[in-house]
Amino acid sequence: MVAAGTAHFILPRQYERIVPRALGHEAFWVRASGIAEIGCAALLANRRTAALGGWTTAALFAVVFPANVQMALDTMDGSWSASSVLAWTRLPLQLPLIAWAVSVARSAPQGSLAVPRDRRDG
Repeated sequence: MVAAGTAHFILPRQYERIVPRALGHEAFWVRASGIAEIGCAALLANRRTAALGGWTTAALFAVVFPANVQMALDTMDGSWSASSVLAWTRLPLQLPLIAWAVSVARSAPQGSLAVPRDRRDG
């Protein structure tokens, strides 16, 4: 997640091309999604926030799915190139990624979102 998020800042043009046209403001969406991916990674890496990180990551994978569809549609030129095959193959791979994120959320320690109570409070 950190590598993918960082790539949004290192290679922004590649990501700007796949922002669905209806959204506009491609540079904004690329930066925002890069920050979101890095934020999800931070949440996933901490046991106390892993559940929130899992749910947030699952939502992020679902929200960026239209960009993956746009990338696949952009490869349609009447022939099947390697990039076209990869783009179309990537679409169903979002489902296992979402399932993985949900499994992280569900398997996180109970109460991982809760603020720890001070032992003096009982």
